Amino acid sequence: MTYEKPSVTVDCVVFDDRDRVLLIRRRHPPFAGQFALPGGFVDPAETTEAAARRELREETGLEARDLRLVGVYSKPGRDPRGWTISIAYLVTTDAAAPKAGDDAAEVEFRSDWHEIDLAFDHNEIVRDAIKLRGG
Repeated sequence: MTYEKPSVTVDCVVFDDRDRVLLIRRRHPPFAGQFALPGGFVDPAETTEAAARRELREETGLEARDLRLVGVYSKPGRDPRGWTISIAYLVTTDAAAPKAGDDAAEVEFRSDWHEIDLAFDHNEIVRDAIKLRGG
């Protein structure tokens, strides 16, 4: 018997010293042009922690120092490309200016994230990260 397997992704929640959230504007579908958290697919033989560090560096130019697990997001249909489970991390970085790269058309810290319809279930992930921070 064979079983269908999900894809595994990571999402990174980064706050700056002004409590703004780091968002990318997606370059590619799905949700092209929409804001999202930095993240992406886990490569074969890669840990989710290594994937989070890599995706953050590739999409924003920032280096992750510390990672704290926010949660696992597995709601069916959360990604229109197919069955996808995401592991989200609250990430601490060094104070540096982000630069868009890889799949990100733009990158910036936003204080108005809660007014933006973020891609996927990223509004929920940011809210959960805020709870984890104690806010």
